[in-house]
Formats: sequence, structure tokens, C-alpha cells
Amino acid sequence: MKNILIINGWHEFAISKGTFNKSLFNSSKAHFSDAEKYKVQTTEINNGYNELTEVEKFIWADIIIYHTPIWWFAVPFNFKKYLDEVLTAGYGNGMWTSDGRNPNNPEINYGTGGLLHGKQYVITTSWNAPQGAFTIPGELFDQTSVDNGPLSGFHGMNRYLGIKLHTSLQFHDVEKNADTAKQLADYSQFLKDNF
Repeated sequence: MKNILIINGWHEFAISKGTFNKSLFNSSKAHFSDAEKYKVQTTEINNGYNELTEVEKFIWADIIIYHTPIWWFAVPFNFKKYLDEVLTAGYGNGMWTSDGRNPNNPEINYGTGGLLHGKQYVITTSWNAPQGAFTIPGELFDQTSVDNGPLSGFHGMNRYLGIKLHTSLQFHDVEKNADTAKQLADYSQFLKDNF
């Protein structure tokens, strides 16, 4: 039996309604609803949280699924606050013990003090930016991928904790030209193929 933590990083702000992210979140919950195979816990940033409860969820989980929109090339500010607060509360409480370095040679082993080894994560991100912004020469990201560009720090955070990337999925052009039905179907198929 696998323990699944599903996090919806969207929160209310300006005109964002979070509909697409909520659909992904609900798809994840539906997929992992077989109580004989999975135990599921969820967090929706918009509904509030308790930092120590969230620490316990991370420690408990085998797989963490993050769903987040990207606002101004980063995760939403309350999701970032959640991560800052929960990871700080996790210091010495089962998530991490140090940055991993030894004073005798402080240039090596940074980021090896995490305690969440053996766990994996999936991240889905939704973008107004079209995929071409990352793949076409001369466009905004000049052929730098989402994972090596805007999400590099997010991936580093998970590595720091000892959590390995399973899959990073991007949904582009969500605001203007999305085929939402196809994107949600593709995500459901990804879940079926991988879990």
C-alpha cells in the first residue's frame, strides 16, 4: 500500500479562480481512491494548514503530488509561504537535520541532510506561457526548459529533503489556447500509466 500526499498550491488572488488546478487535484484524488492500494492525504493551500501537521504528512507520504499554477515565473506566494513554513518546521522534526556539510570540508555535500529518502514527487505546473516560450530560439526562455529554468529551485528543494523527482508535467497556454479536456485526459492517462 502506498501513501499519497496531494497538494494544491493554488490560492485565491486577483482574477485567478484555480479551476484547472482544482481539476488536476480532483483527478489525482479520484485516481488514488482505491483504499486497498492507497492511503491519501490532501492539502489545499487556500484552505489553510497547520505546519506540524504538514510535516507529519511529508514524513508519512511515499509519493507527493504537487499541483500549482505558475504566477510571474514562480509558485504562488502563499504556496511559497507554505513551503517556507513547513520545511522550517521540519528541521529536527523528521524532514531534515542539517544542510549536510562538515566543517572540515564545507564546499562539499551541501544539500545532503534531508531525511525523506525513498520518497518521490510529481509536479504539475500550469502556465499562461505557450510551450514555444521555452523551446523556440530567441523566445523568452531561449530554449531553457521549465525544469532547468523557473522550477530549478523547486527541484533543488526536494533534492535537499531527499525526495526524488518522478515526473514534472507542464500544461501550457492555459489562459488563452488550452484544450483543457485533452490536458486533463492526458493527466489521467499519465496516472494510469504510472501508478
